[in-house]
Amino acid sequence: MYDIAVIGSGPAGASAALFSAKAGKKTLLIDNNKGMTRRALLKNFYGIMEINGPDVVDLGEKQATTLGAELVRDKAIDIQKNGEAFQIKTESGQYEARYVILATGAITDLAEKIGVQTKPATEPRIKTILVVDMNGKTNIDGIWAAGTCAGASVHAIITAGDGAKVAINIISEINGERYVDHDVLKPTT
Repeated sequence: MYDIAVIGSGPAGASAALFSAKAGKKTLLIDNNKGMTRRALLKNFYGIMEINGPDVVDLGEKQATTLGAELVRDKAIDIQKNGEAFQIKTESGQYEARYVILATGAITDLAEKIGVQTKPATEPRIKTILVVDMNGKTNIDGIWAAGTCAGASVHAIITAGDGAKVAINIISEINGERYVDHDVLKPTT
């Protein structure tokens, strides 16, 4: 069983997965390879002059898997609570996780199907978002949401930060204390 399953590997999902995996949580990242970031050209991503969306997504997935996340290229089609875990059904398999992060961008169909509360979006071209609290929790205990589907602005850098925030909040809940992840340069002499 996975500690955390992330559905969607765009900036929000991959960011959540890399923080989760780096924290030592058994992490699953499920993505159907159809996210909107794959059609983007980013000239407003802090620290990078210009990068195309497919490279951002590929790099995010590589960071997450290098840190220990497992990437499954598939489409999640259902999520059901089963005791203390969630059964995540995809088009070609089934997985189990204690926590789920929905990072599905502009698509809320799966969340709506399983009973996550929604509301109208205010972002241009985004019709519906999931109702989440300030930590990213939905109305279903154990299901969280990050990024555009959770109401964060569609800008890739903002959704990446939101994914990290939600992962940190789940890790903190699992650990029973606030989790902080800071890497430090080794001193040079």
